Amino acid sequence: MYFGTTVDEKTSFALLDRWVERGGRVVDTANCYAFWVPGGTGEESELLIGRWLAERGAREDVLIATKVGCLPDPPDGPFPESAEGLHPDVINRQLGLSLERLGCSSVDLYLTHIDDPEVPLADTLAALSGTVRAGRVGVIGASNTDAERMREAEALAAGDDSLAAPRVAQMRHSYLWPDPGHNIAPQRPLDGDLVAWAAEHDAVLQGYSPLLQGALTRPDRPLSPEYRDGTNERRLGRLRELAGRMGVTANQLALAWMVGGERPVMPVLGVSRLEQLDEAMDALDLELPEEIRADLDALAPLGRLA
Repeated sequence: MYFGTTVDEKTSFALLDRWVERGGRVVDTANCYAFWVPGGTGEESELLIGRWLAERGAREDVLIATKVGCLPDPPDGPFPESAEGLHPDVINRQLGLSLERLGCSSVDLYLTHIDDPEVPLADTLAALSGTVRAGRVGVIGASNTDAERMREAEALAAGDDSLAAPRVAQMRHSYLWPDPGHNIAPQRPLDGDLVAWAAEHDAVLQGYSPLLQGALTRPDRPLSPEYRDGTNERRLGRLRELAGRMGVTANQLALAWMVGGERPVMPVLGVSRLEQLDEAMDALDLELPEEIRADLDALAPLGRLA
């Protein structure tokens, strides 16, 4: 997310190189990363990844995911009210710009970044499906949405052979759970209904901000306000206790819990240092004992994802 803004090009290239070296497959970006950084326009991440792909000749080595819908238009408008939305003209124009920045003829996954209730879902889905038919997109999905919208899209696609159904949902997800009394819009957490939708359609679940900006392990990174309640304190304490028992970090245990469940959630990692990336990648090799997973599930917001 911060490649090309707060994470410089040399560091970003080193992280991407290590990612591929260690077997990383999906590179996730968006057409708006990171517009909120002072001086940022939202083009920086895609442009940097495009330069890395060209310099390394790496396009065949990775899957590229990008998103549309969150870029402020006008740029200085209040967010999220100023988000560009999901009108078909926006989707087609912004995909073209994303492909140009990435230096690619297509992306493997194209996600709507936030929902747009002002545009009929049928119109948005038709535009996305057109990008698939044109060979510019492999698979479509949605971020920051709900199961009702995903099921509506599934029903539209089932009734029209020209429409593609979403196959990926990318939501905010961690071992800790945000207090529903706090407004985190336009972000949305993963919930049980979306897990059920994914199970029904064999869809992929992705979880962003899985490590809560370092708050699971770093004393200098307190939990953000929406996580500061007694239940999350107990979850975090138990996570750290069990991680210590296993000889791993709380970050690693949280990631292993996400990817190893009955309904896996793919972590969308954001790192700025090689040691952070290595720590996260090492978590993929962890096999959690059943009693450890059961202990974590007992306190988890969604229990055992099934």
